[in-house]
Amino acid sequence: MTDSAVARFVREAIVEPDHIARARQNAIELGAAPVSPAVGSQIAAVAAASGARTMIEIGTGAGVSGLWLLHGAPEAVLTTIDKEPEHLAAARQAFQHARIAPSHVRYITGRADSVLPRMNEAAYDIVLIDADPEHAIDYVAHGLRLARPGGTVLVPRVMASGRIADPVARDALTSDLRGLITETLASTSVVATLSSFEEGLLQITTRRS
Repeated sequence: MTDSAVARFVREAIVEPDHIARARQNAIELGAAPVSPAVGSQIAAVAAASGARTMIEIGTGAGVSGLWLLHGAPEAVLTTIDKEPEHLAAARQAFQHARIAPSHVRYITGRADSVLPRMNEAAYDIVLIDADPEHAIDYVAHGLRLARPGGTVLVPRVMASGRIADPVARDALTSDLRGLITETLASTSVVATLSSFEEGLLQITTRRS
């Protein structure tokens, strides 16, 4: 069986809840770039497995990633940050349509590099980073600071549309993401793994001691 056949099977096997599919369509029409259903299901599984109670995402994707996180951890409180008020407004509408209690979502408008330094250290079970890929390394550093011991930092889109695996691709963004992946996977201070399916997902779990 070819890799493309396997990918097609996995893609077709994933069932995206109706409220998330509706939010995805709205996000696409808005020009946002939501995580794929494959990555969404992965982050939901991580949120569920960790029993997350506090989560924060940088880049709302007009609500798609947040809905997947809350699908996995429905009792958690999610803080969502985006520099685009229109994307946050779409996310708010998506959460309302999904009947997410207002007390479970906190919205912050602003650039991540300005907002993240003000967020509480070691306060979150899940940190999702899906904004400004050129600043991914800085955001991951912030994410590791924000994650509690045993918390997980999730970084979608790290495959850079497949350029990561191309040795000829040496542009700054690809090189930075390639370095982030290799250094993180080699680190003994965290437990990390990489999923290459769809846009890719780097998972980094901090050690408890």
